[in-house]
Amino acid sequence: MEAKITARHLTFDLYTCKPVEQDPVGHLREELPTMLEAAGLHVLLADSRCVDEKHLAAMVLLTEGHFTVHFYPEQKYAACDCYLCAPMAKPEQIFKEVKQLLRPEKTRTTYLKRGDFMNMTDMKPKVKTRFAPLRKIKNTGAKMISCLKTNKK
Repeated sequence: MEAKITARHLTFDLYTCKPVEQDPVGHLREELPTMLEAAGLHVLLADSRCVDEKHLAAMVLLTEGHFTVHFYPEQKYAACDCYLCAPMAKPEQIFKEVKQLLRPEKTRTTYLKRGDFMNMTDMKPKVKTRFAPLRKIKNTGAKMISCLKTNKK
């Protein structure tokens, strides 16, 4: 029997982003509400601010929840939070869209099921975290040994 949950909460970190646009902050500011609406979500309010020249904060309030992003262009890093409380919500779809927009080399995601009322006796949160590089490094051990041998000479 599948647990009935109130919401799905996905947080994701995007490392070494390479946005297509010359102005990633402006592009993110413009694209975010459009991207969320294209995913079938309903935007109530969208706001973004340049906290300083090194930090953009954007928040979109949705009928179904919210989406926030903090983008640090100098570090090429984005921290995102997608909380959706619609029964058929798929925050993973938003993750894919943002990933296409910012083109990170590595991602780290954490998925939470919020409001799991079926399992009230076990109140420990069930968290699934995944850290994955987008490109694989083959034979890493062999390369490291070779590099160490070369440096000894």
